[in-house]
Amino acid sequence: MKKKTLILLGVSILSLCGCYSQKKETIKEFEYIQGGIVRGDKNGKKIALVFTSDGYYDGYETISATLKNHKAKGSFFFTGNAYRMNEFEKIIEELKNDGHYLGAHSDKHLLYCAWEKRDSLLVTKNEYIQDIENNYSEMQKFGIAKTDAPYYLPAFEYYNDTISAWTRELDLQLINFTGGTGSNADYTTPNMGEKYRDSKTIYENILKYESEKTNGLNGFMLLIHFGVAAERTDKLYNLMDDLMNYLENKGYLFVTVTELLK
Repeated sequence: MKKKTLILLGVSILSLCGCYSQKKETIKEFEYIQGGIVRGDKNGKKIALVFTSDGYYDGYETISATLKNHKAKGSFFFTGNAYRMNEFEKIIEELKNDGHYLGAHSDKHLLYCAWEKRDSLLVTKNEYIQDIENNYSEMQKFGIAKTDAPYYLPAFEYYNDTISAWTRELDLQLINFTGGTGSNADYTTPNMGEKYRDSKTIYENILKYESEKTNGLNGFMLLIHFGVAAERTDKLYNLMDDLMNYLENKGYLFVTVTELLK
């Protein structure tokens, strides 16, 4: 499912140049940005592997097999667009039966606020609520209720404090990936020029962050895309097994977002 070029460029520019960075707040043991949890407890060696999709699913077999091999659970956030796809039906059933977290990622993959001015909303409150409700309605068809999936990850991993507040009014908690490693750039394609990040570079950045930061990857929600455009033949999920072996040897435990943030 193709994303609009302008939106993709917005994502690449903001995510790769660090413009996502906002003032972090620590409330109890969790880190927040704009009301969304972006990191769990830094005192424990737990990591939540987070996967998102608006329709791409080429990583499914590799990701599923790798998690099974490591007896680990992942957290999967799909749009309503994805939940409606016939190709996703078997995938969702298998992920659910394997005990993974299945969550929402916007029904129509909407951009909620402007790239150039984060506090400028692009949706009304009613439009936002309807988008979320529609996403959960699609999930309900697979027997996934709101109480099963209380953590919401917004489309484009982009939001503001108003979106976070509206999410809380729905008895949900907005979350986002933990920044710093560049893993979220695994969707970039060679035609993006200097914005492109190959998987080896991303992999090495993850290891570098883990080794150089005081708390390593403790409490991380590490984002890997469930699938990417065909133009990117270099898939980060193909390095998942090596990455998990390395981190397990360092003492990390892989958990769902529910276990990380409970």
